[in-house]
Amino acid sequence: MLVSQILKTKSDDSVTTVKPTMLIAEAAKMLADKRIGTLVISSDGKSPDGILSERDIVRELGNQGAACLDMTVESLMTRKLVTCTKNERSDAILSKMTEGRFRHMPVIEDGVLIGLVSLGDVVKARLMQLSMEKDALEGMIMGH
Repeated sequence: MLVSQILKTKSDDSVTTVKPTMLIAEAAKMLADKRIGTLVISSDGKSPDGILSERDIVRELGNQGAACLDMTVESLMTRKLVTCTKNERSDAILSKMTEGRFRHMPVIEDGVLIGLVSLGDVVKARLMQLSMEKDALEGMIMGH
């Protein structure tokens, strides 16, 4: 299955981006309010500068305590992004996520952010694909 197919199955294909100057406290509130796990950091709203996850915030809270809430997202974001294109296969990005131990991958086309795929999105798509294959095989066996 291709990343483009996964993006089509998402109920909300928008990507929440924030400016690098946003405070961690504001980012944490946005993550909670939107019930999402990751924010893409972008100066222009089009190309990603970095990514910030719930885990990044919790890790820093553990290290520094509440003082980190007054830091900017730019200071905590992961700058070295692992991205994919809409033409990549889901098994390839699943491997990248597993090896890199991260759960969200920005989808980039011509340098522009076009989507965000989560580990859950990939697993859900794979389960749907397996279910369709099972149904097809059962149909063949039953003679339908």
